[in-house]
Amino acid sequence: MKTFDIICVVSLIFTTSCTKKDKELNTTPTPPIAETREYQLEKFEDIRHDNYFWLNDREDPEVIDYLERENAYNEDMTAHTKALQKQLFEEMKSRIKEDDASVPYKFNGYWYITRYEKGKDYPIYSRKKETLNAPEEILFDCNLEAKGYSYYRLIGLNVSPDNTLVAFGEDTVSRRQYTIRIKNLVDGNVYEDKIENTTGSSTWAADGKTLFYTKKDAETLRSYKIMKHILGTSTSQDVEVFTEEDDTFNTFVYKTKSDKYIVIGSTSTLTSEYRILRANEPNGEFKIFQPRVRGLEYGISHYNDHFYVLTNADGATNFKLVKTKEQNTEKENWVDVIPHRQNTLLEDIEIFKDYLVISERTNGLNKIQVQRWDGSETYYLPFDNETYTAYVSTNPDFDTKILRYAYNSLVTPNSVIDFNMATKEKNVKKEQEVLGGTFDKNNYTSERVWATAIDGTKIPMSLVYRKGLKMDGTNPVLQYGYGSYGATIDPYFSTARLSLLDRGFVYAIAHVRGGEYLGRPWYEEGKLLKKKNTFTDFIDCSRFLIEEGYTSKEHLYAMGGSAGGLLMGAVINMAPELYHGVVAAVPFVDVVTTMLDDSIPLTTGEYDEWGNPNDEEYYSYMKSYSPYDNITAQVYPNLLVTTGLHDSQVQYWEPAKWVAKMRAVKQDTNILLLHTNMEAGHGGASGRFEALKEVAEEYAFLLDLEGITE
Repeated sequence: MKTFDIICVVSLIFTTSCTKKDKELNTTPTPPIAETREYQLEKFEDIRHDNYFWLNDREDPEVIDYLERENAYNEDMTAHTKALQKQLFEEMKSRIKEDDASVPYKFNGYWYITRYEKGKDYPIYSRKKETLNAPEEILFDCNLEAKGYSYYRLIGLNVSPDNTLVAFGEDTVSRRQYTIRIKNLVDGNVYEDKIENTTGSSTWAADGKTLFYTKKDAETLRSYKIMKHILGTSTSQDVEVFTEEDDTFNTFVYKTKSDKYIVIGSTSTLTSEYRILRANEPNGEFKIFQPRVRGLEYGISHYNDHFYVLTNADGATNFKLVKTKEQNTEKENWVDVIPHRQNTLLEDIEIFKDYLVISERTNGLNKIQVQRWDGSETYYLPFDNETYTAYVSTNPDFDTKILRYAYNSLVTPNSVIDFNMATKEKNVKKEQEVLGGTFDKNNYTSERVWATAIDGTKIPMSLVYRKGLKMDGTNPVLQYGYGSYGATIDPYFSTARLSLLDRGFVYAIAHVRGGEYLGRPWYEEGKLLKKKNTFTDFIDCSRFLIEEGYTSKEHLYAMGGSAGGLLMGAVINMAPELYHGVVAAVPFVDVVTTMLDDSIPLTTGEYDEWGNPNDEEYYSYMKSYSPYDNITAQVYPNLLVTTGLHDSQVQYWEPAKWVAKMRAVKQDTNILLLHTNMEAGHGGASGRFEALKEVAEEYAFLLDLEGITE
């Protein structure tokens, strides 16, 4: 099964602008007008005129000048909200326990802890040997590592089997091109060798000196090659182990939880292939597990002398679990363990010595099932509402009866829970603290409602708001959506969101088609030539909120990021009259041009999601909804657009071109702002407090449009 890094999409949730009164006062700033330069793009005898194509060169001083003028305009237009932004930032920061720490987990004789110190932006990674009373050993203090950089991220901490070395990945640009380095945990020295342009992740073989890692293509940033580094040798001598020749696939490497196998995975949107090698034979040859077959997806876990395979084989749309002997891994040897179920999506498994834990989803709700391997017992963990998120957390220990999972809801802060699978006893290891003394979950209510789509399909939404709100059409509502890649936006708790709820906002997550909230068919109905279902679902959810009195057109706001930014661009072309304001974060809005350019990172791997525009049917369909291509002379809602100059996923020029064209064409005086972070990429600022400043800026935009000044 594919997992989706949707953490950065969810975290970019809100944005900044002006009250009606202030808009009248803010007529002095003149919006920048981008120069038009005639440029034609032709495909299938269809000519598209792209007069802002020139903005796609970040090395051009004129491009930088335009982005900086847009930033200056944004600053001028939002100057009157600076006090509100500061208030929001301090308010959100005050709810966070600054000197916080993760719940420790034990792995290979050490307890590992991530903690923060008061007033500092970055985490400190540490460990303690055998007991939590042992002296703390600092692995990395990222506050020190980040000095001198406007952006810093450390990922992929990978400790060697003998606990003496740690490999790690660093990014100082926010382009997800990580440099892997190795630190000696005995003397604290970092080796001089640097492995450039990687995913940041790596895997040690059993010998503790052979390191497998994934190399990225320097131009497209596609993860395409698995390399092998031997400790003590120059990186120039690293050996190429596997190269993924199909540019619609990405490759990666990991070790099974049993520690017995090194696994190379190669996946596209619709197809998987794996190779395996015993971890104690790092110089051996990888064996193909099951050759790729288009449309066959599978993922593998190892236990005893079997592999357990999560797969959609044989028409298992919602996936099933099969097993196969180590020596006979091809599909014809797979035997069903959990058959396919029409109404339940099998999302993931976690293997323990005595237990199999299954993560699944029925009617949109997370479920965690526990089975004993000997078949003597099977049961579900109990959850009792419709707006929660529960998921299996960090469980690196194989020989344990303790399952660690996390639980939160729209009104309940996150809890980390250790569950004894034998006795069924729960031990809440940590409950997220909401500081400030004003939060009481009894002051809020949540519900799940169902809108009816234009084709009659019922679309679920998760809502949260303060108790006592009258549904008389006057409430401001922020409606959030994503709806791509099968990524599900579950109902989750947010301390930052309280700043909206406490000011009278209703927050709504629209679980539109294109995600997997209602199973894999829900995804299939919102991709390729059915992509428009995602947009019309969102619009129909908006109409439902208005018709049911939650809000009105004058008070409805929409937000989405990345592919959710495409959603925003599409809905404001299709139904701009429904929204008073929209936030589009790092939006994917120039769909046709990007999907035709296979030099852009991630493009070729996206064909199974959006279609290949080199096929005329897909070209025409994409063009019919691509936000940039469908801007018309109409009234658009107030709009804030954010991007990052170094974004590797949605290139900055997509939102820049979109804003430039809309500014020239739209028939209104509503606010249109573009804010480009000149230092960051797709995920925004790297420090936890810097990221909060972005959220505060976004919140101020929404609140100011509502005339809420404090």
